[in-house]
Amino acid sequence: MPRPKAMSSSDPQDTPDSPLSAPVPEAPVPAGLLDSNLDNLGVTYGDDGGTIRVWSANAQDIELVLFDDTDLDWITDTVTLSPVGGGVWQGTTHSLRPGAKYALRADGPHSAGNTFNDSFLLIDPYARGLAPSGHGEWRSVAVDGGFDWGGVQKPAIPMDRTVLYEGHIKGMTKRHPDVPAALHGTYAGLAHPAMIEHFLSLGVTSIELLPVHAFVTEPRLLQHGLSNYWGYNTLNFFTPHDLYATVESRQNGPDAVLREFKGMVKLLHEAGLEVILDVVYNHTSEEGLGGPRTSLRGLDNRSYYRQQEDGAYIDVTGCGNSVNTSTDAAARLILDSLRYWANEVQIDGFRFDLAATLARDGAHTFTPDHPLLRTIMDDPQLAGVKKISEPWDVGMGGWQTGNFGDGWSEWNDRYRDRVRNFWLSDVDYARRASTSPVGIGGLATRLAGSSNTFSADRGPIASINFITAHDGFTLRDLVSYDVKHNLGNGEQNRDGADTNRSFNHGAEGPTADERVLATRRKAMRNLLGTLMLSAGVPMLTAGDEFGRTQRGNNNAYCHDSALTWLAWDHAPWQKELFAHVQTLIRLRNENPAIRPTRFARLDEFTPSASVMEWYDEHGETMSAERWTSPAHRTLQYVAASTPEHEDFNRVLLMIHGSETPIDVTLPEIEGVTRYVSLWSSADELPDEDHPVFAPNDIVPLTGTSMRFFRAE
Repeated sequence: MPRPKAMSSSDPQDTPDSPLSAPVPEAPVPAGLLDSNLDNLGVTYGDDGGTIRVWSANAQDIELVLFDDTDLDWITDTVTLSPVGGGVWQGTTHSLRPGAKYALRADGPHSAGNTFNDSFLLIDPYARGLAPSGHGEWRSVAVDGGFDWGGVQKPAIPMDRTVLYEGHIKGMTKRHPDVPAALHGTYAGLAHPAMIEHFLSLGVTSIELLPVHAFVTEPRLLQHGLSNYWGYNTLNFFTPHDLYATVESRQNGPDAVLREFKGMVKLLHEAGLEVILDVVYNHTSEEGLGGPRTSLRGLDNRSYYRQQEDGAYIDVTGCGNSVNTSTDAAARLILDSLRYWANEVQIDGFRFDLAATLARDGAHTFTPDHPLLRTIMDDPQLAGVKKISEPWDVGMGGWQTGNFGDGWSEWNDRYRDRVRNFWLSDVDYARRASTSPVGIGGLATRLAGSSNTFSADRGPIASINFITAHDGFTLRDLVSYDVKHNLGNGEQNRDGADTNRSFNHGAEGPTADERVLATRRKAMRNLLGTLMLSAGVPMLTAGDEFGRTQRGNNNAYCHDSALTWLAWDHAPWQKELFAHVQTLIRLRNENPAIRPTRFARLDEFTPSASVMEWYDEHGETMSAERWTSPAHRTLQYVAASTPEHEDFNRVLLMIHGSETPIDVTLPEIEGVTRYVSLWSSADELPDEDHPVFAPNDIVPLTGTSMRFFRAE
């Protein structure tokens, strides 16, 4: 079975297809996902006590089961829910109060696709809290949810100024020496002053957290003594994962866990940092048929999951099941979860895991104008919230980079692959064949914002640029390993991507060869420099600023250990790399020419775009032959801003993708009298001096290096 989060390829034929059958006849559902019948699902409180509303189109009976406060096997009350229209079942009782533990039982037809069994105690899909029963079961917990935000507002950072930092709640803080031991690996630990100081010192603006919705580890992993560390195995869409809370909060119950989470968000917001959640709405932890029956499967399997007519699942996620967003209630569940986190918990944005699954219609075909996608974009309750898609899944037609609508940003795997090729696999090829396989033209397109992938209406900020992510090699491993080393995952090295576009530079893994190590360090600087100086929105993976390693494991989803936790004791070279990332992020912020929000149009003035010019190593305009020839791997990229909100700015970036040193002549450009050197990837430590050059001056570049100038 494919592991969650296998790295995608930019080539559609590299993505495995799942055979799809004829469309399943739709269950009787409300007229639309905004139908008022679907309002106020879950628990609400009133003068008569608590009211619960549950949706199931096919159930014949649903019962609310209430438990003792301490003994979660002791049933204290049951309430039969009544159908109230639109597939909604409702009941009210004084026993349903904040802190109450409860579950649902559902019965219905026993036919293909229906898996009703009223002996199972099920989680309310809208539960705001969960408590383990000790028998592999869970009880929903009604919460109060009160919290004093103290007037703290969301930072509302514009997309062009956004620098994403993708990390794991536990992994970022578990080993930090300045975070108190009681806060290691917790929500409170992430908001500790030591962590905030790190984020601010680095210069990132938005912390993108791997899944924090309540999740569980698959039984298969438990049998191997492993765990689902990343968290892409969601149990419930409304509840924060309690194991990331402090012991004190867990002991005080779900309300305390939720307060700790909100407290984290509040403190990060006070520091000017956004919180982005990686959300997994495409599948659940109920896995394939025969897997756990914890919630949706027991309430209405036929409606919540994509199936063939005989009830066999259509799995376009590689995780056993796919949530059927062509069912209005399933789509509304996702929408209501987003509203809850964006408003009640003040989350700034979402990265949608395997987002192509969410946009499949009743025939299981991707459609960019899917009602759920349109509603997420148009919903006033989600206005100003960042929406980032992972624009693929593993089903037929699942690779959709560039095909999401206006307002969406997308993980750009084409950017990732092209940049890796240019600085790594192309260089490896050139060492073997004495020539590079391709020229520099493809990289230039990615530097300029991937206009061949994203429409003019969407602009460069539709592209989330990344070199690495949680999934795949770390930056250091990318330059240190030719192949994956995943034996520790218990699958004989079969899991994880085989095509990594990596290059070990002459030795596989650890080495004492200083020549190899120096080349690797420069390669990391080239990759980071490209990332931060490209048009689009950069995403940095936590730990890459220090050159973190996972010892060649490119699918470390099942390791909750020092292999995946960030180390905070750094060698001198790691501190120097950190200084480079600091410098690059600062330069990105200071130079609007490298962060346009629109694509420039020929012979038109386009506000907040950048007019781009391209020169070769002789300072001459690039010829068609030089764009495409593998023998020419040197480029001077000039970007001049078209001011709308900031002062005019013009920069020049030199890129040399061959290991042979070269002399580069600075171009003559009207209005430019000097070039101020601001950064070079050839330096082990960023140079604090900023030498000044004139047009036609010659600048020597070492092999495979970059240099960045402000043109004045």
